[in-house]
Amino acid sequence: MIVKMMKYNIVLFSAERERFIERLRELGMVDITTSGWEPTEADRELVTAIESRTKALAALEQFAQSEEYVSGATLEQGKAFAAYLSAQSAIAAAKAENARLEKLLDEWIAWGDFDCATLAKLADNGVVLRYFTAQRATFEKSAEEWGANLNLAVVGEDDSIVRFVVIGNGKEEIAIDAQEQKAPTMNNAEIKALILKNDAVIAEQNAVISAVADARAEIEKELSTLKCQMQDVRIEATADKAAEGMLLVMEGWAEKETSAQVDAVLNDYPNVVYIKENPTEEDETPVKLKNNRFARLFEMIGGLYALPKYGTLDMTPFFAPFYMLFFAICLNDAGYGAIIFALGLVLALKAPKMRQAAYLTMVCGGATTLFGLYTGSLFGMSIPALMGYENMADCPIPFLDFQGKFFTWALALGVFQILLGMLLDIVFKARHFGITTVFAKLGWFIVLLSGCLAGGLQMLDESWVIPGFTTSSPAFYAAMGVGAVLMLFMNDMTRKPKEYIFLYGFVKNAASGLWDTYNNVTGLLSDVLSYIRLFAIGLSGGVLAQVFNSLAMGLTGLDAGIEQFGVGTIFQILGATAILLVGHGINLFMSAISSFVHPMRLTFVEFYKNAGFEMTTRSFEPLTKE
Repeated sequence: MIVKMMKYNIVLFSAERERFIERLRELGMVDITTSGWEPTEADRELVTAIESRTKALAALEQFAQSEEYVSGATLEQGKAFAAYLSAQSAIAAAKAENARLEKLLDEWIAWGDFDCATLAKLADNGVVLRYFTAQRATFEKSAEEWGANLNLAVVGEDDSIVRFVVIGNGKEEIAIDAQEQKAPTMNNAEIKALILKNDAVIAEQNAVISAVADARAEIEKELSTLKCQMQDVRIEATADKAAEGMLLVMEGWAEKETSAQVDAVLNDYPNVVYIKENPTEEDETPVKLKNNRFARLFEMIGGLYALPKYGTLDMTPFFAPFYMLFFAICLNDAGYGAIIFALGLVLALKAPKMRQAAYLTMVCGGATTLFGLYTGSLFGMSIPALMGYENMADCPIPFLDFQGKFFTWALALGVFQILLGMLLDIVFKARHFGITTVFAKLGWFIVLLSGCLAGGLQMLDESWVIPGFTTSSPAFYAAMGVGAVLMLFMNDMTRKPKEYIFLYGFVKNAASGLWDTYNNVTGLLSDVLSYIRLFAIGLSGGVLAQVFNSLAMGLTGLDAGIEQFGVGTIFQILGATAILLVGHGINLFMSAISSFVHPMRLTFVEFYKNAGFEMTTRSFEPLTKE
């Protein structure tokens, strides 16, 4: 649900702004409107400072878990961020230099050891060595011709490349089919020594970053201060000024439940006048969600798209069960679900700050495990087959034949979610704007629901027949007639009575209703068919799992069984294990991504559209010291 808000229009002296804002931060309950802010050059520098520290904290959090981290390093207090930037710059320079040196070493290591000082002395005395590489076939073909005009000597060669030098005075023009290399300035030993020196610099700077990682609280404190400064800048820039700049007029927001505490602070604060009122539709009211423990986990999924507009309906509790179920259907394997659940459990234990994401992972993984057991799939293997039943129908446990039956169930789930979305939209708009505003959508809902109950249930199970309500019953025709009347003749109840003279208004409504019918039929058909992806993704993941199982057993010969255990059998088992780990790892990764993305698409496109979702980009962010 969306938390109820109260709007405050606050007037105070400009000189009191800083102290007043600080008091609101201490309270931690008021969100000040700062929309329309245009940053200056100084403001952009402040934004850059905030972003750089935010990125630094994320990098340090990751660095503290890496192998480069060294415990026990110390750092001068107050220098954490500066030390981090300096160390990062030094490491980047050392790594870039090492990359250049390693490339140089790769080019010259095959030439063998040489003394650059001796080469320089030879050049000073007019003996210059120029270095070339050529394809072996080209060199063998042209060596005699080149040797007739040039003083060349082969230095090294391999299967495809010949390395040679041309000895001369350095001024002659050499036109041969070979690649010339720049003369070396360092020998291999000197290059390796420089690489080791840079490695020592990297290790030294890693110790500095380790000390900074231990002092992250200092950067966090700086970041908090900078964010407060940014809030002050935005408030100062967007507050309305009155009485020649002596007064400031600010717009604030607080939760209705805690607004009495805000009132007490404002009443006690000297020289402050405020007006408290309920928000209107024209206001850009900030949004805060409040749901039960289960639905709260899925707020982060909805937040990837947008928050619901204030005064509308929060869809989180309604799409949460569907998202969990759709994730389970797309992954569709008890073994994969158990791995996802275990990953979520590890995340919850190792990263307390990501506990919401961890619990969401555990919920989706647990649902996948249960659904995989229901469909009889365990790492691509058939559970009934493991129990000794070649045919699933012979098994006494009623497993679901996913491949044979779930296609129609996927469509049924889509129809059910779309109808739920339409019902939510009808109920909400009828409550807030009157029943006459939803006659058209109500008509569509009656028609679709009637068709599903009378004719759709039998597609899932022939025995599912509602007595007295079939496609040939009077009750069905009556329901369809009521729906058609609402759709075609009562879709616009805002027309004036004189428009209905000589049935003109009814004709206009009918024409509009027919056009809406065309759009709705094509749109709903597309929406429903989108749910086929649940069946397709679940089936493809299961087929890939079976393929990897067959490859592992077939390539290693284990599919024929083990007649006699020996050393060869151990290698067979190791090979099969490697194929299974790699294959199922790839399949789990790809299937998990699909299971995360596609239910989200069904939620944000199909469900949100039919539920009349309206969004906002503003969340409730009260001023705080943290």
